[in-house]
Amino acid sequence: MSQRDTVTIRVPGSTSNCGAGFDTLGMAVNVSNAVTVSRLADSAEPQAMRDSDARAQEMVTAAATLFFKTTRQTVFGFTYEINGEVPTARGLGSSVTVRAGIIAALDILADTKLTRPQIVAMVSELEGHPDNAASSVLGGFCVARSDPQTGAYIDTIRFEVPEELVFVVASPLIEISTEGSRGTLPKTLPYFDAVRSINSATYLVAAMATGDYDRLKDAVSDFMHEPYRLPGIAGASDALASGVKAGALTGWLSGSGSSVMCVCRREVGAAVLSAMCSALTDQGLECDASILQADNTGLRSV
Repeated sequence: MSQRDTVTIRVPGSTSNCGAGFDTLGMAVNVSNAVTVSRLADSAEPQAMRDSDARAQEMVTAAATLFFKTTRQTVFGFTYEINGEVPTARGLGSSVTVRAGIIAALDILADTKLTRPQIVAMVSELEGHPDNAASSVLGGFCVARSDPQTGAYIDTIRFEVPEELVFVVASPLIEISTEGSRGTLPKTLPYFDAVRSINSATYLVAAMATGDYDRLKDAVSDFMHEPYRLPGIAGASDALASGVKAGALTGWLSGSGSSVMCVCRREVGAAVLSAMCSALTDQGLECDASILQADNTGLRSV
């Protein structure tokens, strides 16, 4: 098999919104999925190498269709396999790992030499928003911009996050689809709720960009989506409050959930994790929990 017949792309998961930065802020974290793609001789539909759920097959097919349409390459068939650590429908960007992995793999197999911003643009079109797409593809903490009229991806400003900050994630063992979660959001917001959210999001970005992490303390105050999503996730609000009480600087609902994430310095990470888990288990809820770091590399070929 030639060098370009098979390629594996590793794509990190991500946390998005980061409080009030709805559909704009995202950060890659060091859990990832590996997407392996092998070219077929014919132009058959994409084929899973092992059992794959219908949702994954749908995402793979849509990503491939957009890739061939955008690059104007001759369509070829391929097999694919997805392995890794990013849980499905937990607010850690699993859909982006699939979509970006497929597009980046096809780019190498077809030798189209896409730039990373071009990959972000395609994944953002599939996702409907650029926050997870930018962070998983580019790595680091990302502020993504979309066209205010069309919603099309424009650009990202990113910066790296040092190892001194860790991100404690606790995930109640329930799956929440982004589409379903968006259905809980109101069609309009009170004017001053929007103002307060803008204030929180811009302050958070300034603290992250300057490295003045002590100013993250209680920096997240969202009035755009968390008040509507958190009540539907049992124990999530208590887990965030417990993490902050145990020493975290701040915390947020990761994406649309079910995961919640607290930001803290490394030395208090274990205490924050214990407190967040206890808040969930005290209510009889099972959860997965871990201490993560930012991934400053983004997707890469392995």
